[in-house]
Amino acid sequence: MKKSEGGLYVCMNTFLAFGREHVERHFRKTGQSVYMHLKRHVREKVKGASGGALPKRRNSKIFLDLDTDDDLNSDEYEYEDEAKLVIFPDHYEIALPNIEELPALVTIACDAVLSSKSPYRKQDPDTWESELPVSKYANNLTQLDNGVRIPPSGWKCARCDLRENLWLNLTDGSVLCGKWFFDSSGGNGHALEHYRDMGYPLAVKLGTITPDGADVYSFQEEEPVLDPHLAKHLAHFGIDMLHMHGTENGLRDNDIKPRVSEWEVIQETGTKLKPMYGPGYTGLKNLGNSCYLSSVMQAIFSIPEFQRAYVGNLPRIFDYSPLDPTQDFNTQMTKLGHGLLSGQYSKPPVKSELIEQVMKEEHKPQQNGISPRMFKAFVSKSHPEFSSNRQQDAQEFFLHLVNLVERNRIGSENPSDVFRFLVEERIQCCQTRKVRYMERVDYLMQLPVAMEAATNKDELIAYELTRREAEANRRPLPELVRAKIPFSACLQAFSEPENVDDFWSSALQAKSAGVKTSRFASFPEYLVVQIKKFTFGLDWVPKKFDVSIDMPDLLDISHLRARGLQPGEEELPDINPPIVIPDDSKDRLMNQLIDPSDIDESSVMQLAEMGFPLEACRKAVYFTGNMGAEVAFNWIIVHMEEPDFAEPLTMSGYGGAASAGASIFGATGLDNQPPEEIVAIITSMGFHRNQAVQALRATNSNLERALDWIFSHPEFEEDSDFVIEMENNANANIISEAKPEGPRVKDGSGMYELFAFISHMGTSTMSGHYVCHIKKEGRWVIYNDHKVCASERPPKDLGYMYFYRRIPS
Repeated sequence: MKKSEGGLYVCMNTFLAFGREHVERHFRKTGQSVYMHLKRHVREKVKGASGGALPKRRNSKIFLDLDTDDDLNSDEYEYEDEAKLVIFPDHYEIALPNIEELPALVTIACDAVLSSKSPYRKQDPDTWESELPVSKYANNLTQLDNGVRIPPSGWKCARCDLRENLWLNLTDGSVLCGKWFFDSSGGNGHALEHYRDMGYPLAVKLGTITPDGADVYSFQEEEPVLDPHLAKHLAHFGIDMLHMHGTENGLRDNDIKPRVSEWEVIQETGTKLKPMYGPGYTGLKNLGNSCYLSSVMQAIFSIPEFQRAYVGNLPRIFDYSPLDPTQDFNTQMTKLGHGLLSGQYSKPPVKSELIEQVMKEEHKPQQNGISPRMFKAFVSKSHPEFSSNRQQDAQEFFLHLVNLVERNRIGSENPSDVFRFLVEERIQCCQTRKVRYMERVDYLMQLPVAMEAATNKDELIAYELTRREAEANRRPLPELVRAKIPFSACLQAFSEPENVDDFWSSALQAKSAGVKTSRFASFPEYLVVQIKKFTFGLDWVPKKFDVSIDMPDLLDISHLRARGLQPGEEELPDINPPIVIPDDSKDRLMNQLIDPSDIDESSVMQLAEMGFPLEACRKAVYFTGNMGAEVAFNWIIVHMEEPDFAEPLTMSGYGGAASAGASIFGATGLDNQPPEEIVAIITSMGFHRNQAVQALRATNSNLERALDWIFSHPEFEEDSDFVIEMENNANANIISEAKPEGPRVKDGSGMYELFAFISHMGTSTMSGHYVCHIKKEGRWVIYNDHKVCASERPPKDLGYMYFYRRIPS
């Protein structure tokens, strides 16, 4: 509401809220005429006689459950909420409260709206600290003056050898391991034993301490709590909370020189960055570890095809959105794109404000950004990782977004086609020397880090020896020496042959060893390159390659063009391997009657322990009929390159057996063509084919939801142009069923230029921070959450994902 200059209009029938520029559209579309107009006024506080603001007192003029703007100093500003009923189309206004003039039922409804909690408190409670109770022991906590000082790293449980899931008792400073409570982390329970022995109630988890707070647990109250005096309690043991950055095992980002350097270089710390304003220069607020989403969306909406598909179609998308637009992907994409590109939410301060700020010597450019809460809530719903408040992998979210775009096409338009390309895989049987050529669809190029090609190996060895000695003797760490890797070496590693140990050789009718090489069967219009910086050590602990790669501004991958079957090569016969299914699983597999609740969780966990995403493991076990981890593992190998690989298992209602059975053998693709048997059911009810196809596409081929979609889109049939377009698409789909048109690719030259890159800071994709650099109007711009500034030193050598656009030949 704060970003809508005219406030919000809440429909008193659906309780959906609209800005001033969209409420008329909703009125015309639905005929709903009664809205509650809510507006928050922000004004400077009246100065006292001494020139300062008057003392704080409870503001009874705020009754809406909204945050005050983080960038507004609460000592300088005050807020006042206003509410009134507005009757359309005449805009007749009734001030609230108004018990005398309004019927009792209307008054009750208005009071319910005004007193309701923010939906995000209900939907995302983990992000609201106020939901945690304040511990009754916090105010008068006893702290022993025993001289204990907690070092910044190297912690270990005082009663065992565990170095993870450690808790600091805030009474005596004991560092002990946790057990199965609060965050479900493992341990030997020594922190709890210590409480039972001594009765000291509060402990804080080491590694979670940041300037914003930490995880505090009360053993006596048996729940997570807030400690309003946490900074004081930590200072008792020598911990300066205001300078902490939380990571596991105490390896704080500001304690280790390499991580400090990475954070400073990528965010261009120490450089005076000029704020940018206007269309295309709007930031996104961090909702708590949502920077991965912000960085990807900034890059996505810098691409003209996405701008045209969503923002360019705003009137039509909004007009044809369902009655509840919060549950429509295209509406939410359009809303976010409009917020980023319109410039309405990125306006420079007026001259008078600047002069006043300079006079006060506190000039801080105010860039508030927009909040992507509703967008994040929709795109992450039902996804176990993205729906959490934990940090995520930007590359995984990019593929998740591509999958959503594919499943929610706007007519025949599909902007994600700009990333789509074909990969030719050539496998040569080591015994027969015969070859097999296959093609698959992909959306990004994964580039390995060729560590063996580092050009400063001697310097790296010397640095590592010095670093270890400094850590052992608790001396300051040396200046970082980062491995310098030539881009050409990484590109060479990408095209090198890969050994395949479990290859089905149709010539031998048996499994054999093979050698696989991959090349581009087509070049995409936009090439996304991921640097595979993250790996697992021998102990399965995630680690990140700290490397600098000289990524080129101009990229030529023409030499990676696929060549197909070459003279002298003999192709393997096209014989599929036999499918061996145990007798007790045949009926279950072929009929696909497994209930998701009956999935063999032991097989799921075996696969998950190998490092595969949990949801992918569940799908693998389900789609292979609970036949064991080995069979499910083979399913994973076949499907792991698909964009929806890690998507949650979803059942498609009627016809789900057919689609699920096809998925086992890789027959389903990303074209989202609904099963004909479900289309026939809907058309038999008297609906047009184009309605059935569009409804099934919008609901992932779920019959019940598709019927709801049709009834909630009565206007769908009224727009003749839209209907004709959809009928043409449907006819095209019918033709394609008889003669497949092939994958949708936009092939062209292999010459590209860099226009954006996303960088990651931290030791793992599950922690740290992401920022995005985009080249606009001839200069680089850094997007760091809500802050958008002209970049002075874009760190192109430290990126994680790179976005290239094709150079026309």
